[in-house]
Amino acid sequence: AADKINLIPQDFFAELCEQIIQHLNHKIPGVNTAELCQRIQTSGIEINVGDLAKIANIISFLFSTAARNNLSTEELVTTLGNAGSALPKHAVQVIRHVWNEQGKSISVSEDARNMATVGQFVDIKWKLGVAMSSDACRSLKYPYVTVTLKVADPSGQITDKSFEMTIPQFKNFFRQFKEMASVLETV
Repeated sequence: AADKINLIPQDFFAELCEQIIQHLNHKIPGVNTAELCQRIQTSGIEINVGDLAKIANIISFLFSTAARNNLSTEELVTTLGNAGSALPKHAVQVIRHVWNEQGKSISVSEDARNMATVGQFVDIKWKLGVAMSSDACRSLKYPYVTVTLKVADPSGQITDKSFEMTIPQFKNFFRQFKEMASVLETV
């Protein structure tokens, strides 16, 4: 991972670290590695989203472990150095700066430690479509609904999950949401 971190310019690495701290503080649902990866690639750096996600997981583990152990900035940097860290100098500088500025704000309450490992809803998009024809059928006129859910997994990685539904499936889906809403009204 250190060789991949070396590819990431300091400003992008700082942004990644700051997003991770915000995620650990429950201020944002997750780190959008796909969007950040695209911006890094646009700047001319060759890195794939899988490698960036691994880096985000490593840095997230580093920060959460440092918070759990109440490490000062110097203790964190010393620990990184003692571990025979192959981290590039610019990465250690960014980690030092971000931890010094925002690290103490990470909440490590028992509730946060014991949270269930489920994803968090970020956004939903939908569209209505009509399949007009196919190679097997000239006149389908088949309506469908495509739904894309944006979800942050427990590690903070944001992913899109898409699925299609027939109109009867969508009506059932909608009915279940109305039931959930009515139950929430009673709470």
